[in-house]
Amino acid sequence: MNTVEGRWFKSTYSSAQGDDCVEVAFGEELVLVRDSKNTSRPHLTVRREEWARLLEFTTARP
Repeated sequence: MNTVEGRWFKSTYSSAQGDDCVEVAFGEELVLVRDSKNTSRPHLTVRREEWARLLEFTTARP
């Protein structure tokens, strides 16, 4: 079973309050994504490959 590191990260582009962003935690095979405004709600789980494709897509856009 894949384990996820217990450390959540927020984008450096987040506002000064830091509550209008998503947070991510990285595992060997999975990336967890959660809302920084309500961290107790369920999170999304995606494979690292899918996360990498999402980042490629979003950074390639003008």
